[in-house]
Amino acid sequence: MAFSELLDLVGGLGRFQVLQTVALMVSIMWLSTQNMLENFSAAVPSHRCWAPLLDNSTAQAAIPGELSPEALLAVSIPPGPNQRPHQCRRFRQPQWQLLDPNATASSWSEADTEPCVDGWVYDRSTFTSTIVMKWDLVCDSHALKPMAQSIYLAGILVGAAACGPASDRLGRRLVLTWSYLQMAVTGTAAAFAPTFPVYCLLRFLLAFAMAGIMMSTGSLLIEWTAARARTLVMTLNSLGFSFGHFLMAAVAYGVRDWTLLQLALSVPFFLFFLCSWWLAESARWLLTTGRLDQGLQELRRVAAINRKGAVWDSLTPEVLFSAMREELRVGQAPASLGTLLRIPSLRLRTCISTLCWFTFGFTFFGLALDLQALGSNIFLLQTLIGVVDIPAKTGTFLLLTHLGRRPTQATSMLLAGLCILANTLVPQEMGALRSALAVLGLGGVGAAFTCMTIYSSELFPTVLRMTAVGLGQMAARGGAILGPLVRLLDVHGTWLPLLVYGMVPVLSGLATLLLPETQNLPLPDTIQDVQNQAVKAATHGTLGNSILKSTRF
Repeated sequence: MAFSELLDLVGGLGRFQVLQTVALMVSIMWLSTQNMLENFSAAVPSHRCWAPLLDNSTAQAAIPGELSPEALLAVSIPPGPNQRPHQCRRFRQPQWQLLDPNATASSWSEADTEPCVDGWVYDRSTFTSTIVMKWDLVCDSHALKPMAQSIYLAGILVGAAACGPASDRLGRRLVLTWSYLQMAVTGTAAAFAPTFPVYCLLRFLLAFAMAGIMMSTGSLLIEWTAARARTLVMTLNSLGFSFGHFLMAAVAYGVRDWTLLQLALSVPFFLFFLCSWWLAESARWLLTTGRLDQGLQELRRVAAINRKGAVWDSLTPEVLFSAMREELRVGQAPASLGTLLRIPSLRLRTCISTLCWFTFGFTFFGLALDLQALGSNIFLLQTLIGVVDIPAKTGTFLLLTHLGRRPTQATSMLLAGLCILANTLVPQEMGALRSALAVLGLGGVGAAFTCMTIYSSELFPTVLRMTAVGLGQMAARGGAILGPLVRLLDVHGTWLPLLVYGMVPVLSGLATLLLPETQNLPLPDTIQDVQNQAVKAATHGTLGNSILKSTRF
């Protein structure tokens, strides 16, 4: 683990780390808006069938006398289930008899109606254009909207499976730079998609690139930062997602056309692509994989930015080879996903870490569905999520610093689970209490996310770190896809979905207690480093038990 000494030599918390953190945090802010984009770009406005008397000036001119718009609506569109104009049916012929004050529901039958064969008319008072309006994703086609979201989540899942191993083989910065370009191109192209299937394909490719950005960003931050500052840097990175909620609400409030909104949130990634060429490749990864010359170049560059010019001459290939001899010897062995499951010390970490990531995706979407009951103002709701998220993640930073990774991870999971389980006992009439518990649960999930981004990176060696994080991201997206399906259980009882949503984080929190503590430990670079940590922990535990027994006698 000699790299920690090299990092201290060139500066593990200096100007370079500050600039890197700011640059990557800003990109994360814009990236996170894509997760909530379809809350606005795919919003479903009020709508009704196109009707000649209402929407054709020629037909209106042929009407004898003066009729109000309300009267024309009454004779053209039947009432729906909520007694408002039906959103998916219209009268075949105007039902003039309905203008009679004594008319009743028996004055017309279902046979007098037909589907919206001429299209729909949408309320454009909130949004001037959405993908729902563009491709008529309503009535018989209403299932296409959630299908687009599922395709998007599948893109992140597949991207995590591909970008993790690619980053371990090709490098963090290369994957990050390519992902920025792919996200910029596909996001911009999605704004001009001619058909709905093309739009879904472009969103899939955009989500694929998002996975690469999220994982590479976290890896670069944690591998270039000194152990004493890793918690702070990764918390700031996590707060980038929180600030993204505010950014999303602000941009969507000012831009009400989905095409312009898609462009506004995608074009900045061309700038991030250009800026990414300034970023330094992970020297830890370069040295561990045997690329000494490139690693030396990056270390010298960081030393210059951190104004550590005095160490320039001392950084030579011979010094690096001597310092990293052990890592180079064992780090050349091929490592893959199978390695995570084959070695006992890694297998336990992999299984529990993957379970925690799955729980995050699964539970977040369950809580998000509960939060939708807070109100119909989606701009305010989007801001509220960010308001809750920031103090939760700030509090997590303090807990991680003073309590450590394992207790913070377990506590945040248990808090989220217990808040949801408590809602199974609260009557539906007590809406304020139910909302408060949902918000507390969301805070617990936000805290768990912050802790997981740090904890999962510290649990695995450099040669497998991105593969393990990619596996966790896959699990999170799998949970996100499965989470909404649990809502189908409410036909057997409204409490049943909440019971499932609550038990999963409780079990994950308890399982976390089986993981080792990693606070203030150097990052493991090789599989041997992880095994050495496990041996030291076992030895320490055995020694502690021996001392305890001796004191009894």
